[in-house]
Amino acid sequence: MDNSNERRKRWIAAHPEIVAKPSMKRRKEGHDYCGVAIYMVTLCIEGRRPILGSLKGPDEHHVMPWVYPTQIGLADKRAWQEIPQYHPQVKLLGFQLMPDHVHGIIHVTSPMAQPLGRLILGFKKGCRDLVKSMESQDDTLWEEGYNDRILKGAGQLDRWIKYLIDNPRRLWVKRQSPGLFVQQTGITIGTTPVTMMGNRFLLNYPEKIAVKCSQRLSKEEIEAECRRFLAKAYQGVVLVSPCISPGEKEVMGRAFMAGLPIIVLIENGFSPFQKPSGRQFEACSQGRMLLVAPWPHHDDYRKITRAQCDALNALARHISNNDFYEH
Repeated sequence: MDNSNERRKRWIAAHPEIVAKPSMKRRKEGHDYCGVAIYMVTLCIEGRRPILGSLKGPDEHHVMPWVYPTQIGLADKRAWQEIPQYHPQVKLLGFQLMPDHVHGIIHVTSPMAQPLGRLILGFKKGCRDLVKSMESQDDTLWEEGYNDRILKGAGQLDRWIKYLIDNPRRLWVKRQSPGLFVQQTGITIGTTPVTMMGNRFLLNYPEKIAVKCSQRLSKEEIEAECRRFLAKAYQGVVLVSPCISPGEKEVMGRAFMAGLPIIVLIENGFSPFQKPSGRQFEACSQGRMLLVAPWPHHDDYRKITRAQCDALNALARHISNNDFYEH
């Protein structure tokens, strides 16, 4: 019989496209990870093996999709709940178990002697210890490191909690419409190969128009542009824009909130496992949004350049003129 390490190696060898992809696990430069703060942390199973639970659809007992935990998942949840026993400065505000990863919200209420990373290492060790105590179970083998987000402003905590609660539903929607949430390649717009996510068939709408507004437009002029473009959108024209200038952002924002189909060009490409968040997720699931990226993903902040603005606007014109092809 294979031991757990051999099974793990075999699973990883069968999924090289998953294992080879990097994660966003950089710590924020200059931040005091011993100090008072609220974090949302994400930890993934090595190789993204779905050993923590299985996604279940709505049934007579559950109105929304949910995750049925395995014994390993239950052990990990128990280890999470035990964190305050070892770190009394910590208050746990949320936890969500997913098939191949976990999300948790941690409130550090007073300075800790060691940084957040040591707390995460302790949690991982607690998971391993609990799993090893169970007979005939695979070891919980976490990816190295973790991802953290630091609370910045009012209202963000509520959004985090809602995100955790909603995560099984989002995964369910993604699995029901897989083509809308995978990175799609094989399309060249003009002379530029792109990566896309969302409803690729918006490209085939018979009428599309590029939304381009000068940076110097007044509020009155922006309002006039909104009326002009939205009138076309309500007639069945798909709006296309990188949303750079205030006018473009206003036009596309109003079209988005009205539930109209739009194509948005973005400077930063898609990271591994990325899917749209928040309202963009809902728009993609409803088939009324397509995101188009001509360049690869980058973790660091980069101010968009004039050349990039020109390139994105040129792509919007190519799309509106049906100047693209599949290969």
